[in-house]
Amino acid sequence: MRRILTTLSFAVSSATAALLVGLYAPVALADTPVLNIYSARHYPTDEALYSDFTKATGIQINRVDSDDAGIVARLKAEGSASPADLILLVDAARLWRGEVDGLFLPIQSKVLETAVPAELRAKPADGGGTAWFGLSTRARVVVYDKLKVKRDDVDTYQELADPKNKGKLCIRSGSHPYNLSLFGAMTEHLGPAATEAWLKGMVDNMARAPKGGDTDQIKAVASGECGIAVTNTYYLARLMRSTNPADKAVAERVGVVFPNQQSWGTHVNVAGGAVARYAKNQANAVKFLEYLVSPEAQNHFANGNNEWPVVKGLKLDNPALKAMTGGNFKSELVPISAVGMNQIKVQQMLDRVGFK
Repeated sequence: MRRILTTLSFAVSSATAALLVGLYAPVALADTPVLNIYSARHYPTDEALYSDFTKATGIQINRVDSDDAGIVARLKAEGSASPADLILLVDAARLWRGEVDGLFLPIQSKVLETAVPAELRAKPADGGGTAWFGLSTRARVVVYDKLKVKRDDVDTYQELADPKNKGKLCIRSGSHPYNLSLFGAMTEHLGPAATEAWLKGMVDNMARAPKGGDTDQIKAVASGECGIAVTNTYYLARLMRSTNPADKAVAERVGVVFPNQQSWGTHVNVAGGAVARYAKNQANAVKFLEYLVSPEAQNHFANGNNEWPVVKGLKLDNPALKAMTGGNFKSELVPISAVGMNQIKVQQMLDRVGFK
């Protein structure tokens, strides 16, 4: 009798991890191809991706859901006993960390290497192959109060720290992965000393202490609590596409800026995938990654979860993304791997300037 695992709590100790693998590892009939996924993507719209892949290939997907940190911790605890074939994470720094910790199996795929730009995937491994690939992106943008703030005063990231914006800034915790990645990219652009001064300037400009998620920052601007805030684009797109009148009112009150369009471009973070180091179904994992860069899957990322495709030249049907920029914007070309490597340095800067 087939037993398929869909969701398993990650609140387990290292001592019990091996036992849980034995008890709960996905099992399928001998003649049924399977793919075991550990996923940090918690988006209901992704269910169509899994079901469409199974319909097209006959490969049965078994999925375990947790956050990025929980997945990394579990892979370390399980070691070679892990049933995981494929890992899906939603932050560049976590992907880099998983690569450095040896949790991924570098692979070679002409399909993935052609579809995914070099800056949105891991650097080639010494022994050949690539450890992980970005599958979708989310731009980190500035939203502002259209009644109180001039767009030209917030069209670069540097201006978030300008004294002209004192008392206006709302932002989530500096240590959140989305901000760590932005700050890591700024370190590449400005250098460590200038980046630390920039972080201190943002602390000086805060309207309140960092708290909440990105949606909370947008709502704080709409309510008048702050004049400007930082958010990933898909949070704003959700409000724009919502059928809730209150959400629509929030979206209409704020303006959006894709910073640094006249210089290096807007920072983007990635959601990406990797084949697990001890994958038992490696070929199926590669096949699924290749499916995720197909036009059908890439459009699903855009239309289903308001993310930007990694594959260039796709026509977007998402009305919110099209309204923001016409569907196109200049994104920075800093390698995501470099952003990940800067995270420890950035955290030390945050501690020094009191950016909680």
